[in-house]
Amino acid sequence: MRVTTGYEDNRFFVRRNGILYATPLFLVLVLVEFSDLIFAVDSIPAILAVSQDAFIIFTANVFAILGLRARYFALAEIVPRFVYLKYSLSLILVFIGGKMLANYFYGGKLVPTPWALLVVACLIGGSIMPSLWKAPTASAAVLPTEWVPGSPPVPRRVKPDGSEEAGN
Repeated sequence: MRVTTGYEDNRFFVRRNGILYATPLFLVLVLVEFSDLIFAVDSIPAILAVSQDAFIIFTANVFAILGLRARYFALAEIVPRFVYLKYSLSLILVFIGGKMLANYFYGGKLVPTPWALLVVACLIGGSIMPSLWKAPTASAAVLPTEWVPGSPPVPRRVKPDGSEEAGN
């Protein structure tokens, strides 16, 4: 596939001298959608720990593909506030791995699904609540200083000497 050296407005493809070229924007789209697909496939073991129903597994992966990027941008600025979340997520991974091993070695459902969901909800809630009560520190409140994808453009100010600076 031939690719142009630069962007062509908002186009994914352009035709030059009768030859179809892809633009870098198309390559970015393919890469982002491929990463969404990888993350959705990566979530299959977690879904299998909750249910063996093919419909639930399929729909969970479809929703993971459709909503991953939207959730990322919605939560990107909130997650640093939850300082204990990483510990909870590591405990959840250990619990789900242990549940899968126990169900494999002892056959059937040794740990019932409602109990597993309750443990996961308690671990997540048990990490978010103390994080909300904890006073924010300078390291927890670090916000991006440059433009973040999905946010409005940063206005520029012109200094008296003619140079530009980013505005707030």
